[in-house]
Amino acid sequence: MGAPTERQWKPRVNPWVIAATVALAAFMEVLDTSVANVALPHISGNLGVSTDDGTWVLTSYLVTNAIVLPMGAWASSVMGRKRFFLLCIAIFTIASFLCGLAVSFPMLVLSRIIQGAGGGGLQPMAQAIMADSFEEKKRGQAFALYGLVTVLAPSIGPTVGGWITDSYSWRWIFYINIPVGILALFLVTRYVDDPPWIKANRANLKTFDYAGLGLLAVAMGGMQIMLDKGEEDAWLASTFIRIFAGMFVFGMIGLIWREWRAKDPLINIRLFKFKNFALCALFMLMVGGIINASTVLQPQFSQALLGYTATVAGVALTGGSIVLLISMPLAGWATGKFAARNLIAAGFAGFAAAFYYTSTHTTLGMGFAFSAWLRMMQAVPIPFCFVAITTAAYVGLPKEASDQVSGIINFARNVGGSILISVTGALVVNRSLFHQTRLVHDLQSGTPAYANRLAALTTAYGGVSGGQGAAAMARGEIYRQMNQQASVMGYADIYRMLFWMALGMMMCAFVLRKNKPGAGTPEGAG
Repeated sequence: MGAPTERQWKPRVNPWVIAATVALAAFMEVLDTSVANVALPHISGNLGVSTDDGTWVLTSYLVTNAIVLPMGAWASSVMGRKRFFLLCIAIFTIASFLCGLAVSFPMLVLSRIIQGAGGGGLQPMAQAIMADSFEEKKRGQAFALYGLVTVLAPSIGPTVGGWITDSYSWRWIFYINIPVGILALFLVTRYVDDPPWIKANRANLKTFDYAGLGLLAVAMGGMQIMLDKGEEDAWLASTFIRIFAGMFVFGMIGLIWREWRAKDPLINIRLFKFKNFALCALFMLMVGGIINASTVLQPQFSQALLGYTATVAGVALTGGSIVLLISMPLAGWATGKFAARNLIAAGFAGFAAAFYYTSTHTTLGMGFAFSAWLRMMQAVPIPFCFVAITTAAYVGLPKEASDQVSGIINFARNVGGSILISVTGALVVNRSLFHQTRLVHDLQSGTPAYANRLAALTTAYGGVSGGQGAAAMARGEIYRQMNQQASVMGYADIYRMLFWMALGMMMCAFVLRKNKPGAGTPEGAG
């Protein structure tokens, strides 16, 4: 009996075993992008660098991660998808060990660069393996598992990182990857196989798009450094930032021009000729941005204005993780019952409602329970957008394009996260200053409200200080309260901005072609 044809091929083990195996490796990588955030002060202090310099621990990882993300299709064509996946796991695991061992800051940054390179291949390969292991009508359920991994890990990362750092040492946030990486290597070796349309050919080494890789490195390096350091250096007022902004713009223009003309491109941007795929890449960029920005904004608000510790602020996000555990399987089931564009529209409508509600209910009087409730509201739409977008991205494209599709979609999600984290962080500061300037006008001696408040506080502080400096203390307290209120209004403005963005994406969702639920093909397609 001959070998099965491409149409007949099925994995030799239960697809759910494969899905759980590759999801384990992806979870390890996604968790590592956020678990180090809360440990930065400890790392900086232990290795003798400033907190600002310590952010290179994050930046170095993100740059190499972004560069490798789109390379999966080419690497699979050279060594096979399974071998590339195993290589990425091995590099990530070894680099994690080196990060934990680092005795100097340069050694840690170098190890993070290597770790980011290994991690960059894990997400797209895991998604591509899932896509090819399941028949189209069950892909939505498989992508629900993948989605749970990619959105749950960043939510619990700060909590896990804070607990490990406080209880043990920052080095253990890297050491914990070692047993997980070894287990993933064993399971992938045993259960994962390449489908027949993935054909390894070392001759493809000669066709590698070195120019495309160079332009991608310039663009992503420029973008990430500009975003990470822009707020510190006054953005384009700084020559340093203008240089990296120029690197991003010219690198990206050169990359698009090169990849459109290349015979064997590193990134097949001709896929963007397919309307559904192009829209899904845009949607995923926005979803990645919204998820990551909201995950940073809420604990930032809780720590800066509500006085929460890093651990308590992280725990407040746990309610959202519980919601994801419940709603992600539901979203996977829904992809087989409803058209993807309807689910995407419903998901963005949910985002819009959640962020509008958050913008109108974010106050200094928020308790822990209400903070957790807001996060739960924001988490409900995530699975419906994520699973439906991921499923729709493959619609109408050949199986051979799976690696490219997964690479670009994951690339878009990561880039969206980087952009919106930086943009919302900068806008919070700017909008807070804007509101501060407006509120200062109300702090005039002739304003009745101000005069009454000043008199009340002066009387109160007079009993404490014996009358000495009571008025100065009262004015200082009023100014402090004004700054807090301005910051609250700044955060509310950003949530309102996310509301308008989600509303716009909801309307764009109806531009997608309506697919047959569970069939994976657009209506009217052959």
